[in-house]
Amino acid sequence: MQADISNPIFQDADKAREALEAIRWAHGVICPHCGCIDPDKIAKVEGKKKTHRPGLYYCNECKGQFTVTVGTVFERSKIALNKWLLATYLLSSSKKGMSSHQLHRMLGVTYKTAWFMTHRIREAMKTKGGVMGGSGGIVEADETYFGKTDIQPKTRTDGSPFKGNGRRGPTGKRAVVSLVERGGNVRSFHVKTANASTVRDIIVRSVSRDSELHTDESRLYTETGKEFAAHETVNHSAREYARGHVNTNTVEGFFSIFKRGMKGIYQHCGEAHLHRYLAEFDFRYNARKISDTERAERALSQIEGKRLTYRRIGEAAI
Repeated sequence: MQADISNPIFQDADKAREALEAIRWAHGVICPHCGCIDPDKIAKVEGKKKTHRPGLYYCNECKGQFTVTVGTVFERSKIALNKWLLATYLLSSSKKGMSSHQLHRMLGVTYKTAWFMTHRIREAMKTKGGVMGGSGGIVEADETYFGKTDIQPKTRTDGSPFKGNGRRGPTGKRAVVSLVERGGNVRSFHVKTANASTVRDIIVRSVSRDSELHTDESRLYTETGKEFAAHETVNHSAREYARGHVNTNTVEGFFSIFKRGMKGIYQHCGEAHLHRYLAEFDFRYNARKISDTERAERALSQIEGKRLTYRRIGEAAI
């Protein structure tokens, strides 16, 4: 895949299909129905009949027909495949994202279609990572608050009424917890409430106990930090942002990119969709050391087994 959007794979559906087949089936065609990989049992039936659509295959093992989009986020889509590849490239190469309004103008599709496309692509970008850190590794943890929750609380988290001018601090805002391995990947979570229990559950499930945990002075991490090889903190309230190698600057830098993208590009994001936007920003950050072309190809290599229908787009936070 070339970076130039005038590339034929972004202009011709057949060229796009061939490019996607090369990415998904780099080691040979695989039947998405039964998993058959025997080339003698998989035949290409394209062109044998007028009713056969381009790129159609037939599996003699399970007697099923399929194309390269079956079993992927592109399945059953009426949108031309070249537009899917172009949308994936644009969303992967734009550091702070690309709005559905911009895509609908560039691709020549309706805004609703572009919005649905971006959510499917974000689903493909979602990656199940392994355990972060390890012996000698440093993992930074922090939480941030962005936008208002869809349902505003009437009392504080402890049940007491609001005082003075009402809600202050993070009350009524969407909570995001992120973990960054120093020099490595980031993993972000949208939580309904960022309390010590929720944060601990995320950290212990994602980070090796042999790691060194770096956080700010928040009491959310006080007890959890004791479960790791070491727990170092920086006191932001005292204007301390680094002490030797101890800091949370990496995760703060990720939050900066995330918030600039959400405020400047996306602007309006329903809380039910926030976890997909987080997956998008995580994906680009984790693939920051490779080219735009390689990043788009990585996203396309992850489309399998992630079917997303319109009804399933909205999912609650953990």
